[in-house]
Amino acid sequence: MHKTSKTEASIENIYRLEGRVPVAKAIPFGLQHILAMFVANIAPIIIAAAACGLSASESAGLGRDATTKETSGSIACDGFVSALSSVFGCLPITSFSQNVGLVAMTKVVNRFTIATGAVIMILAGIFPIFGAVLATLPDAVLGGCTIMMFGTIVVSGIQMLGRCGYTQRNITITALSLSIGLGFTQVPEIFAIFPRIVQTVFAENCVAVVFIVAIILNLVLPKNMEAHTIETETETTAE
Repeated sequence: MHKTSKTEASIENIYRLEGRVPVAKAIPFGLQHILAMFVANIAPIIIAAAACGLSASESAGLGRDATTKETSGSIACDGFVSALSSVFGCLPITSFSQNVGLVAMTKVVNRFTIATGAVIMILAGIFPIFGAVLATLPDAVLGGCTIMMFGTIVVSGIQMLGRCGYTQRNITITALSLSIGLGFTQVPEIFAIFPRIVQTVFAENCVAVVFIVAIILNLVLPKNMEAHTIETETETTAE
């Protein structure tokens, strides 16, 4: 009876409903499930944060702040599209940050115009002939638009930071978030020990890393960093 019990403790049982698995082998698989649940729970928060940021950035391109209705509508739209995406077995979907650059460049925010562009993209995805027509656009035209669009996105981010104020605390959060986020993206091998879903969210998307680092720093760093700096300088001068 004891011998049978030892035989059941096999790594092969991990793919079966019954049977014992060695604890040393079961722990890594258990941690993967925990990480998967963590990613699944934090994904909606990241999507909501992205929707709020895009709404604020797009409104900044129009020279005003986003209203509560506009922000809630962005979050609701992202939530609906992500729910619809899961029906087809896809991951949650967020709005493209390129919209920020387009709004800042063209000032066009009419919903009918944007819906027309969405219909064109859907047709291009379903019918190859529409995709072939879009593919005839010269690379120079696409390249020029892309450079201007992404440059405008960067400037919009700088403008938002300027409205928040260049305090020591804001500069520290921004610098560390961007450095760590871009660094992790350039060295995706650092996530090789994690499950595939974690690699997909963090290794291939620096926005998620930047978001988490910024949230942690915002909670950890003291609110009055500038006051501490002034007090330190005053004490040094007095000595």
